[in-house]
Amino acid sequence: MQLIVQDDLPFTTVKVAYARMEIEVPDVLIDTGSATTVLAADIVASIGIIPEPSDLLYTIRGVGGTEVVFVRRLERLAVGSKSITGLEVEIGGMDYGFPINGILGTDFLIQAGTIINLRDMQLQFVD
Repeated sequence: MQLIVQDDLPFTTVKVAYARMEIEVPDVLIDTGSATTVLAADIVASIGIIPEPSDLLYTIRGVGGTEVVFVRRLERLAVGSKSITGLEVEIGGMDYGFPINGILGTDFLIQAGTIINLRDMQLQFVD
């Protein structure tokens, strides 16, 4: 899968499946420093991923500051031909001062057997 460089950072596009609906999410940062995958609430709301009264809210911290998120278990998260089923992701505002629709964290990267080839700007997967 070809990576796209924006602001000197590697981005990709992911497909998110939830409640028998699917959406393609562009501008997702590849971040080995993030333990979890985070998706922008305004993007995934179109497939029914919205906060519910019973949701627990969590505060996450990172280089970009703090953010309140809720968690959803996806049917599938895919990058290119590689997909992970049942992955729990965090959903938040993603207001970091530059255009970003998500962070692909090590939870996905490790499970998918991801090789990040920065010389060729490719994501590759081993089984």
